[in-house]
This record gives sequence, C-alpha cells and structure tokens, in this order.
Amino acid sequence: MGVVGRISFTMSRWQNFQIWRGKLPHWRALGVDYYVTFRHRRSLDEGEATLLYLQLFRAQRSKFDYLILCVLPEKTEMIFRLQEGQEELELSDVVEKAKRKAAALITKKTGEKYGPFYQESFDRIVRDESELEQLWLGILGSPVDEGLVSEPEDYCALFVADRP
Repeated sequence: MGVVGRISFTMSRWQNFQIWRGKLPHWRALGVDYYVTFRHRRSLDEGEATLLYLQLFRAQRSKFDYLILCVLPEKTEMIFRLQEGQEELELSDVVEKAKRKAAALITKKTGEKYGPFYQESFDRIVRDESELEQLWLGILGSPVDEGLVSEPEDYCALFVADRP
C-alpha cells in the first residue's frame, strides 16, 4: 500500500501545482483541463451507456464543467475543467461515485453479481492547446470510429460543449 503524501510547489507552467501519491501519482493545478478515461468490465448496451452518461453528467454539477464526455460500450472518456474553488477535489471520487450509482442501477436490472465497471480511472492534466485539440477530436470521432453511428451528433451518450 502506498502512503498518501502531498507535495505543493510553484511551477511556472501551472498555478498552485500539487502532486500526491496513492497507488499512482496525481497532479492537480488551477486553470487546467483534465482528461479522464476508464475501461468497462464488459460491453455496455445503449441503455446502460446512457445510464452511466447521465450519472457522470449529474456528478459534475458544481464541481467541474465538461468540454466533452463520451460513454462508449467498452470505455468512457471525458475532458473537463474544475470550477473555481474546487482545487482540492479528488477527481476519482466524483467519477467513482457516478460509476457506483450507475453500476447499482445496472446490476439491479440485470441481476449481475458485479457492476460493469472496473474500480479505476486514469486522469491527467492536458499539456497544451495542441493536445487538447487532439484529445477532443479523438473523443468526438470515437462513436463513428467504433461504427456505432455515422455522425457524432447521432450518438446518445456524447456531450460536446463549444469546441476548444
């Protein structure tokens, strides 16, 4: 088990940059965009993807603002910005809570013993505008790339804010 420790120092690129360790290092800073993704234990059907999408969307209310959110059958990806005053927020807590709520609804319906989501997610700070654009376009095109729809706007579990 890792020891949780917090390091805070000034970094010229990001304001109030912090690193702490649990199982993996986590980076937080003010005024940055975060990319978060996680895999699913099994493929989700359209209704299950919509359930997870709605739970994730509700979870962000006063904590962060989505730039893009997409729940695919095999994985979920999102980019968001923390709202002011949420610098101490542990992103995985918000994401995991939404996953647990969706999993409870799904397992109640299907009778499965375990929810369809792994208990892990990967989050990181988006490095620059070029990477933001690349990630954003990749997420936007993923429902088409997966063969789920012919146009991104036709996919039911995709939220897109104004293009960065």
